[in-house]
Amino acid sequence: MFKRRERRLEESGPYYKQRSWQLSAGFLAVVAVVGGVVTLLSGPDTTTAHANAAASSGPLAGPSAKDGRPRGCRTDDSAGSALPKSAPTDVGWRTLGVARVPVSASAGPTLIQGPLWWCYAHTPTGAALAAHVIPSQMSGSDWRTVTEQQVVPGRGRDMFEFQRATVQSTDTQTSGTTVATYAGFSVSSYTDRAATVRLLVKSAQGYAATDISLRWSGGDWKVRPDDNGSLHSPVAAVSSTNGFVLWGV
Repeated sequence: MFKRRERRLEESGPYYKQRSWQLSAGFLAVVAVVGGVVTLLSGPDTTTAHANAAASSGPLAGPSAKDGRPRGCRTDDSAGSALPKSAPTDVGWRTLGVARVPVSASAGPTLIQGPLWWCYAHTPTGAALAAHVIPSQMSGSDWRTVTEQQVVPGRGRDMFEFQRATVQSTDTQTSGTTVATYAGFSVSSYTDRAATVRLLVKSAQGYAATDISLRWSGGDWKVRPDDNGSLHSPVAAVSSTNGFVLWGV
């Protein structure tokens, strides 16, 4: 049974020394708290300078088309700013590193180029899909490329890069780990320029939720980290799925 009030599952000490961060980044940072993962990764990331060069020349780094979207990116934005009451009917699930993420032909990501899954609808649902996919890309060895092009620049991104560089990459699920799954979402706030998406995750221990902040930048949704480098808010257990759009998985 769950407690009626939400319970924060926070760890003490500097963010980059917390066990949940050391396990991995992005999705695994959530999984470590919710699913009780016990496998500890060690050793610094050894991504080469070649990856940094690739990050600076990717599709989200070049000049935009006349409509402000990255070249080649087209989406159906007819839903406007209406908050979603149900999941897109065209949602499918794909494996991305250690996670299974939802993808939609209408809401995005509509383009995949190397490690970049991008081109999201300029709608609340598009922001929700970006909130699932972008953080889930951070456990793999291409995290620098994703960070360069799909995380809003600034102090928060600098801190994230500094902390993430101390963690070994994990491109596939570690055998024997208990991995939480994305169960649903809600769009807490939305404007044409910013959105906050609350992700619902499920594990053997029950449900928990965390918030992802996004900005519309360079013609696509990008994650805006906190100043401490975290890509998501502290994870909190929840006793009900009321208020969430459920994925039905």
